[in-house]
Amino acid sequence: MRFDTVVIGGGQAGLSAGYHLARDGRRFVILDAHERIGDSWRRHWDSLRLFSPARYDGLPGMRFPAPPGSFPTRDEMADYLEAYAQRFELPVRCGTRVDRLSQEDGEFVVTAGDQRFEAANVVVASGVWGAPSIPAFAGELSPEIRQMHSSEYRNPAQLRPGPVLVVGASHSGADIAYEVASEHPTILSGTDTGEIPFYFEGRVASMALRVLWFAATRVLTVNRAVGRKLRAEVRGHGGPLIRVKKEDLRKAGVERVVDKTTGVRDGMPVLADGRVVDVANVVWCTGFRPDYGWIDLPVTGEDGYPEQERGVTSVPGLYFVGLPFLHSFSSMLVGGAGRDAEYVVRHLARRAPEVSAADLTTLGMDHQAHGNLTEARRLYQRALRTLDR
Repeated sequence: MRFDTVVIGGGQAGLSAGYHLARDGRRFVILDAHERIGDSWRRHWDSLRLFSPARYDGLPGMRFPAPPGSFPTRDEMADYLEAYAQRFELPVRCGTRVDRLSQEDGEFVVTAGDQRFEAANVVVASGVWGAPSIPAFAGELSPEIRQMHSSEYRNPAQLRPGPVLVVGASHSGADIAYEVASEHPTILSGTDTGEIPFYFEGRVASMALRVLWFAATRVLTVNRAVGRKLRAEVRGHGGPLIRVKKEDLRKAGVERVVDKTTGVRDGMPVLADGRVVDVANVVWCTGFRPDYGWIDLPVTGEDGYPEQERGVTSVPGLYFVGLPFLHSFSSMLVGGAGRDAEYVVRHLARRAPEVSAADLTTLGMDHQAHGNLTEARRLYQRALRTLDR
């Protein structure tokens, strides 16, 4: 099957790209590995809520259907994505896991099992969260210890009776440690990543969030030194604590140790200071590693992330959206997906190939009609360029 554009990934970034492709009149398809749109959110832990309020959680053309100051749950976000795809009739093919992206004779070839898709353009919107990052020594832990990655954690009922070690002290680690501490003695191990200095549900939150959103979209970008420094920190160590603060952890009884978990002794985890931690459970909140081995093209840098500028790669026609800090801090947030996708689709539209006479015949369009369409498209793209940020 041949399309103008194949979008790989049907989360918020892929659907945002689909919205803009549809507006531009492209023939495209969105391939998603999950069985249902929104399942990438439904797989998170049960109590998860977004860190950004609903006013910042809408995708292009459709606001989030909740009070602006409320914080959507994981299921509400999943249902919203499903409703979004239905509203704009986006051509999403669920249950289609892409296993290879390559090029043949200047065309992109996307394979998913026995299915083959050819395209002039590909937008990779699958994110980087496919490969959990767990240290090799985890395999040396006692089989009596129940261990799981944060991507597998749903609620405290999964854990065995006894103490819990949460490894990784970014916001997901803090949130999970805070939750399990209500039922288990809990230790949180990992580097201090700092914290946002106010509560998002507090009285000062509304004004502060407006300032933070401006900073996330306009100040903390890769065009500025502060943005480039923060991107390295976020990709290497995780972001600051957002909802659960250090004081919340203390009050909940979480033992906070800034030493990393570095090994195993006698089947038990060992901290960097040599302390052996006697626990019944370990939750690895150690993030994910970039995994683009399925892309048979030279796109990744030394850090494993795709080399790109606002989603545009050095391979003509190949784009990325949905990466952490793709262009700005907001690239990691639901509300930032639309801006990144819009930029990518604008760039994609500018390199649109000319339509051949054979294509015109197939479309039932004469040259005069095609000329009118081309002129309209040219004027539309010119207007977009003047608005380009």
